[in-house]
Amino acid sequence: MYQRPIDSFSVLEYLLSSWEFRVTKNLISVVDDDESVRRTTTLLIESFGFRAATFESAESFLASGHLHDTSCLIVDVQMPGMNGLQLQSHLAAAGCGIPIIFITAYDHKDSRQRAMQAGAAAFLGKPFNDEQLLQTIRSALRGEFGVTKNVISVVDDDESVRRTTTLLIESFGFRAATFESAESFLRSGQLHDTSCLIVDVQMPGMNGLQLQSHLAAAGCGIPIIFITAYDDRESRQRAMQAGAVAFLGKPFSDEHLLQTIRSALVQDKGGTKTT
Repeated sequence: MYQRPIDSFSVLEYLLSSWEFRVTKNLISVVDDDESVRRTTTLLIESFGFRAATFESAESFLASGHLHDTSCLIVDVQMPGMNGLQLQSHLAAAGCGIPIIFITAYDHKDSRQRAMQAGAAAFLGKPFNDEQLLQTIRSALRGEFGVTKNVISVVDDDESVRRTTTLLIESFGFRAATFESAESFLRSGQLHDTSCLIVDVQMPGMNGLQLQSHLAAAGCGIPIIFITAYDDRESRQRAMQAGAVAFLGKPFSDEHLLQTIRSALVQDKGGTKTT
């Protein structure tokens, strides 16, 4: 009998998906009123090795009987009838802790903030790329978002950098808080809620390196990721020697920032520094 040759990539994908199949029920439910989105998202999910079920409304999902079989829920924000945020509230009130990934063509700050504060795993703008969705689903299934609900604080005097970095952080499933200066961060009361600090090097008033020194002197061990448009060797060396997790030059890629944040969050468990 003919057997298809097995390549190393297939073996790796099989091992990854097999691990996920063992620890989850593997049904990814997609709730979206747009039939084309349901179809393309289903094809994408199934290409990753997961099972998919689709529903044109929140009401049809709730009436389907698939609630207790669903390991992860991908839901549109704006839909006729019960919208995605209302579905999230309904499930929370019922004590249902399914990880929820929101997808939307209308990325409003208020909706994003409300979804993330209520425990969403991620908030992705349409169109999203295949790898971004895969990583988000895997993180949701492995429960990574459940242990990273603390705040990623961003300190940068450039409003456009704060805005884009916040959108990026929240698309990964983390909560974000932004500050225009080191002083405003220190006064904010967010210090003890911050799991990771992303800070610009050069800012008016207290700069990033001075903030690092201030926190160290206060015995505060928040992992720090430096970002800068001016990557000089002396600043990089000083930051890393003082314990920074990473020193990233602007612009940085989405994947680079995600990997760096994850390294920062596990730093106390043996994570490595990124230079």
